[in-house]
Amino acid sequence: MSQLKKDLVAAYRIIAHLGLDDHTYTHLSTRAEDGSSYYMYPFGLRFEEVKDESLLRISFDGTILEGIDNHYNPTGYLTHSSLYKDRPDINAIFHIHTPAIVAVSALQEGLLALSQWALHFYDRMAYHHYDSLILKNQQGAKLAEDLGDHYVMLLRHHGALITGRTIQEAMFYTYHLEQACQTQCMLLSMQRPVVFPDEETCSQAAEELLGFETDLGARDWKAWVRLINKT
Repeated sequence: MSQLKKDLVAAYRIIAHLGLDDHTYTHLSTRAEDGSSYYMYPFGLRFEEVKDESLLRISFDGTILEGIDNHYNPTGYLTHSSLYKDRPDINAIFHIHTPAIVAVSALQEGLLALSQWALHFYDRMAYHHYDSLILKNQQGAKLAEDLGDHYVMLLRHHGALITGRTIQEAMFYTYHLEQACQTQCMLLSMQRPVVFPDEETCSQAAEELLGFETDLGARDWKAWVRLINKT
């Protein structure tokens, strides 16, 4: 098994362990070694069921190059293909929708600078208005357009697209986004006056949080892999 496939299987297991999956309705992928296709699981599996032999290799036009998919998933293929084609720097894409992320995505103001977790995304968050299932090429193109040069995007009323230059980076963003959204939901439900950090502090914190390590997410990734290998 290639290292990319091994890491993608681990990502599915980590997301399942953290309870961030949504039965069979979300999907993770990584750009394949050839640069012009990607690996993703076949629609219908739960994340904890994913194994290396389960993975599909899919071309950017949605053709299955390797593996067997009994439940063709045009929504997944259009979503991932559109972003990989538009952003050669992106090598991993996670699509998730937890209740906390969906709740925050539906707020007019979106994600607020209410926690250190949220500051990872300060002035670095894209938004996309809900357009039902992604079934048309123009919908996929709009996703790529709205993501712009960011790595994380909230899909209004739907969830999030979280990308990274590596699988490890995408996992890093995923964890911090979920923590930030859960905290925001909890804090706003308290119905008490909220104190916000000033803009200078937010900007400085974001730079430092994302620049703290050269290989963003690699240290945490090793810890996640050690954890799932014990279960």
